[in-house]
Amino acid sequence: MPKVLLDVNELSTKYVTRFHEDVYAVDRVSLKVEEGKSLGIAGESGCGKSTLALSMMGYYFPPLHYVSGDICLDGKNITKMDPDVIRRKILGTEISYIPQSAMNALNPTQKILNFIQDVIWAHNPKATKEEILNLAKERFKLLGLPESVLYKYPVELSGGMKQRTVIAVSVILGPKVLIADEPSSALDVTSQKMVIKMLVDLMQSGFIKAMVFITHELPLLYNVVDDIMVMYAGQIVEKGTADEVVLDPLHPYSRGLMGSLIVPEEGMREQKLIAIPGAPPNLKDPPSGCRFAARCKYVIPQCTKIHTIDMQELGNGRAYRCIFY
Repeated sequence: MPKVLLDVNELSTKYVTRFHEDVYAVDRVSLKVEEGKSLGIAGESGCGKSTLALSMMGYYFPPLHYVSGDICLDGKNITKMDPDVIRRKILGTEISYIPQSAMNALNPTQKILNFIQDVIWAHNPKATKEEILNLAKERFKLLGLPESVLYKYPVELSGGMKQRTVIAVSVILGPKVLIADEPSSALDVTSQKMVIKMLVDLMQSGFIKAMVFITHELPLLYNVVDDIMVMYAGQIVEKGTADEVVLDPLHPYSRGLMGSLIVPEEGMREQKLIAIPGAPPNLKDPPSGCRFAARCKYVIPQCTKIHTIDMQELGNGRAYRCIFY
């Protein structure tokens, strides 16, 4: 039986605006990531992907607030832990995060090695400069990065090199689970390929034990991850293997995502690009029933009359949130 490293159960989190309004960006999300497996989370901008990433790490700072649910990381429920313990003993060592716009995550006034020293000292104040240097050299060599990068400022690096450096810093302490939030966005095709290869190599080498890969591009996930979850308006609307979700999407939103993208992969039928009409609902006051109903061409009266639409389980991890089929 594969070991479950990340187990999220009915997790809900919200933002509180300056007008004291609640915005439920993550609504009762459940997922599991097994050792040796990678999970992709797809959805358009604003659907809650990045908020889910932060929430899964127990990284709650206003205006983001925990509401309910459990997050078990390698058997430890981190929702019950003190935030300072999470920062010192969990983040970076058990679970790590490649932020969106990672190229801007480096301190422009520090050389890369100094930045790495600060990261390691936050977890291990007793580490010496020599120990940190040796560790950094070892990690950079393992990831195919030249040692010279350690002695440069971020401004001296290309976009692709900065992105790969951020990945190296994110895994410097050997985390079990890595969450990559849009790691290839804003890069040219060549740099994207290098970044994706770096992440795949980290998984295949066993350096990281499990990965969550977040993007708005379903076809990209098809080539990177084992399983895919599609997110819309704070909820998971479909889940399955990469083949199932990309080649045979069930939820109308998943179909819309695939229909609005150019997908060159073999086996995918040629089709005219079709944009999804409308816009996602306002999560300050989400509609009853299906949150995609206002944009769905298959909508029927029951879609909005039912207060809550639950996931329809098909077995073997395949499920979707829709009453049409």
